[in-house]
Amino acid sequence: MPLSLANMRRQYTLDGLDETQAPDDPMALFGLWMQQARETESPPVEANSMALATVDEQGWPHCRVLLLKGFDAQGFSFFGNYESAKGQDLATNPRAAMTFFWPGLERQVRIEGAVHKLDPALSDAYFESRSAGSRLGAWASPQSRPLADRAALEILLAQTERRFADQPVTRPGHWGGYCLRPERLEFWQGRADRLHDRLDYRLQEGTWRRSRLAP
Repeated sequence: MPLSLANMRRQYTLDGLDETQAPDDPMALFGLWMQQARETESPPVEANSMALATVDEQGWPHCRVLLLKGFDAQGFSFFGNYESAKGQDLATNPRAAMTFFWPGLERQVRIEGAVHKLDPALSDAYFESRSAGSRLGAWASPQSRPLADRAALEILLAQTERRFADQPVTRPGHWGGYCLRPERLEFWQGRADRLHDRLDYRLQEGTWRRSRLAP
């Protein structure tokens, strides 16, 4: 019997979002929502998980789930392999979109902007904070490239372990951080009967302009 999805729906009734609740600076609102998500969401949901969308040189979009590792007035930081599919996309078209969804709060945030690589010192500091296994994995995995099977990856990992058996596992040059500098943020709060609240912030001549969007 075919799987039916048409009747899968729920009412969103937890909260609303109006202009009186929204600061002029969207980063302040994002910080508040992220903190509330950290306090509310529970495993397997990770509050800092996000869908990252990029576009390759042929114009094909690609999307995957990553973890946000920091945010401040400069933007949103994440890390990965510069030679991976997303790294190649960003080298060709350094713009991206992020989406956060927090089902426990019935909230979503969409973010769009230009992306640049983080200072190598920041990438070094974050890399050193990772577990030993994750540091070895960054060297061993030819991310996004074909592998014959799982055994091939295990062989690469074993070779990497032998290479670094008697020395520190420093950050590889092909691995590091990115920062997305936001030009647009949209905050979505689920409401009953699909009449959701949507507040849209756009950066215009250095100033954030806020507007309400129809659901």
